[in-house]
Amino acid sequence: MNIAVIGTGYVGLPTGVGFAELGNNVICIDKLSAKIDMLNSGKITIFEEGLEDLYHKNRSEGVLKFSSDIGDIEWADVVIIAVGTPTHPVTKEADLKYLYQAAEDIAPHLKKYTVVAIKSTVPVSTGESVEKLIAKMNPSADFDLVSLPEFLREGFAVYDFFNPDRIVIGTDSERAVLILKRLYEPFEGKTKILVTARNSAEVIKYASNAFLAMKVLYINEISNFCEKCGARIEEVALGIGLDSRIGPKFLKPGPGYGGSCFPKDTLALANMAKRCNVNLHLTDTAIEKNEQRKIDMAHRIAELVPDGATVAVLGLTYKSGTDDVRESPAVDICRELLRLGVALRAYDPKGMNNAREQLKDAVYYAKNPYDAAGGADILAILTEWSEFAKLNFRRVKAAMRQAKIIDLRNLLARDQVEGFEYHRLGEGCLESEKMREQIAPIN
Repeated sequence: MNIAVIGTGYVGLPTGVGFAELGNNVICIDKLSAKIDMLNSGKITIFEEGLEDLYHKNRSEGVLKFSSDIGDIEWADVVIIAVGTPTHPVTKEADLKYLYQAAEDIAPHLKKYTVVAIKSTVPVSTGESVEKLIAKMNPSADFDLVSLPEFLREGFAVYDFFNPDRIVIGTDSERAVLILKRLYEPFEGKTKILVTARNSAEVIKYASNAFLAMKVLYINEISNFCEKCGARIEEVALGIGLDSRIGPKFLKPGPGYGGSCFPKDTLALANMAKRCNVNLHLTDTAIEKNEQRKIDMAHRIAELVPDGATVAVLGLTYKSGTDDVRESPAVDICRELLRLGVALRAYDPKGMNNAREQLKDAVYYAKNPYDAAGGADILAILTEWSEFAKLNFRRVKAAMRQAKIIDLRNLLARDQVEGFEYHRLGEGCLESEKMREQIAPIN
């Protein structure tokens, strides 16, 4: 099939490359000509595990192309809109300006029957307004507007594209369903293809992300409890996750959720609910507590060192496997530490350039983890990059002023860090014995 993807970001580019790998002719379109120039010159614009190899392969085979000319959609059977819908700085709702601009741009170029699929995460009923906008701008356009939510995890986007938990198609058009089922034919028998009303598909994306955000909040709260009562969070999480009704994913404690999805989607869902006069207390609590979690983690680090100390930060992206620092807990923790007067030496395998745009020159950007550790009073692991678990900790210790580590991702084993004062999440602390006495059942 002939596919056009509007937007070449963390959703659009993996989606376009993935469909090309499945045997389709794909053109990815972006208004930012600098990005298109890079992609046409053989330089990939984002880091995502496994993406670069597939990009080069399909580009060399001629089935994956890039353009800044919106008119190139005219030959497409399916146009997928995958532009950003960031949080509006004032209203905190999803900002749809890029989506509506994309709809206006494509409308004049719909020359034959086309399925226009919104893969961007959008508020409920957005599909209806986009459909009306296109029809108004091009009354002769023969198209169906479909909700096609994405469920790609950053860092695992390529894997998730080829191994989806489910494919959701939101439309009442049988014609559109037939075309999209043909597009997803390689997944037939391997995953569930769910056809729903368009509004339902739009809600599914938000509801899924809000639920996962609450799961992260829950395990972080249980981690705090484990620290006081003498339990071990890894064992508790394993026991919880073995319950088939709960499952093991998103049950690892950390400094809070971040990235381009959970923060903006929980905010957008909460604001949509308010417009409908519905109270989503759990979602509201997750938003509030996640912000507080990041501040608490910064203060936990600062409390372990003297005033004016230097902290070596390992990890700036919001998770491993990506160069994305949007809403990164690591970056927010750095900001709070700077506010507290702490000096920072930071290193990240992929996110240094993006982090520099946010933290500017307030941070020393290290050449490697050992450079970051130089003269530091404590080493703080904020992102779970696997290479941090493979460091030579004798060398790390020799570089530091004090032998202290705080591991906010529980990445290290204790036998790796012998000789360090080592702190991690969700393990019993010095208060545990006293707390156990307070909560013990009365016979």
